[in-house]
Amino acid sequence: MIHYALVCDDGEHAFDGWFRDSAAFETQSSQRLVSCPFCASTNVTRAVMAPHVARAPHAEDAAQLLRNMIRELRDTVVAATEDVGESFPEEARAIDEGDARRRPIRGRATFEEAKALLEDGIEILPIPELPGDN
Repeated sequence: MIHYALVCDDGEHAFDGWFRDSAAFETQSSQRLVSCPFCASTNVTRAVMAPHVARAPHAEDAAQLLRNMIRELRDTVVAATEDVGESFPEEARAIDEGDARRRPIRGRATFEEAKALLEDGIEILPIPELPGDN
């Protein structure tokens, strides 16, 4: 649906109209099916109007929203996993190889350790840290 501000030919009567699309307005107007509710004139045109443009959130608002979403994701992961700390790479391997009980874990790994786990087909996912949330 599209909303138009309309005026009749005398320019004194302004009113609103809703149409399926701009083509529907053009068709109905050319067939004189659109009329002024005040004087019944069928010589109706669209008035000059400013389009409504949705405003993007301010960068600060978007950054805070993203920060809150990351914090919520992190809290969910922390609540559902066991922290194995620095032994994460070894524990992830042991779970993958069937030498340790299968369970969701989290911990710390260096870039090289994480890369080696991924290269060996062991699925891991980094959890983002937020400054001040440690």
